[in-house]
Amino acid sequence: MEPVSFDQAETYEPEEGWRRVAMAGSDAFSFEWFEKPPGHSSPMHDHENEQVCLVTEGELTVYTEDDEVTLGPYDSTWLEPWERHRVENTGDERAVGVDVFAPGRSFDFWLDRE
Repeated sequence: MEPVSFDQAETYEPEEGWRRVAMAGSDAFSFEWFEKPPGHSSPMHDHENEQVCLVTEGELTVYTEDDEVTLGPYDSTWLEPWERHRVENTGDERAVGVDVFAPGRSFDFWLDRE
């Protein structure tokens, strides 16, 4: 067992107000807590990992090239590997959620982008 204390976990802000925290994971999967301020959107992107995005607070809209879905607390969506997408906080309050990636991805995915 390898417990991870939230207060001591590795954390970073790819952009101001968009915080990500690396939680328990392995080469098979990675688990990241995140928060996004109102109006914030990640850029359209893709990655080799399948992804589950679970909202715990607020509202997020997930856009793909073919569809969009708005998620509220405890809603989730699954994204296929290489499915282009972006995630936007379309609500009026901070949005909080959890991303799970399989296989696990590097925690610095957003920091290594051009």
